[in-house]
Amino acid sequence: MDRRQTLKWLASLSSLMLSSTGSQTAVAKENGSMQLVKSKSEWARLLPQAAYRVLFEEDTEHAGTSPLNNEKREGTFICAACFLPLFDSKTKYESGTGWPSFWQALPDALATKTDYKIVYPRTEYHCARCGGHQGHLFNDGPKPTGKRYCNNGVALLFVLRSDKLPTLRT
Repeated sequence: MDRRQTLKWLASLSSLMLSSTGSQTAVAKENGSMQLVKSKSEWARLLPQAAYRVLFEEDTEHAGTSPLNNEKREGTFICAACFLPLFDSKTKYESGTGWPSFWQALPDALATKTDYKIVYPRTEYHCARCGGHQGHLFNDGPKPTGKRYCNNGVALLFVLRSDKLPTLRT
C-alpha cells in the first residue's frame, strides 16, 4: 500500500468509526489511559481481513511479507486498528527475522501478557488502547534495551514524520 492509499484508508476508517450507529464502541478510562472497546464484528468490518486476523484473532503473518519490514523513513508506526502511536522509527532495526522489529516502544503504548500457545511461555504484547495483538517481545535485541519487539506488519501503519498522525474519534 503506497502513502496515498494508506492516507485514504485511514480517512475512510476514521469516517466509518465516526458514523457507526448502534455500535458497541466504548471509550473508558482505565489506569489513567483511554481504552477503546469494540465488538469483534465491528473490528472485522473496519479492518482488512489479514489485519483483523492478526489484531483480534492473534494470528501471525508470514515472515518477510510486510512492506513495513523494509521501511526506513523517519516517522511513527501506529496501531492499524485504533491509530495509537506505538513505535518511533528511530527504534526500528533489522533483526533478520522477517518481521518489523523495534528495540523500544513508545511510553504507555503497549500492554503485555504471557502466551503459552506453543507450550513455551512467551511475552505477547498488545496495543494499550484497543487491545489489538501486535507481536511478541524477546530479550535478544540490541542495546540500549536488549529488547526485540517482533511485530506483525499488518498490525501497523506507518506515518511519515512530516504527516499529521491520525486521531481516533469515537
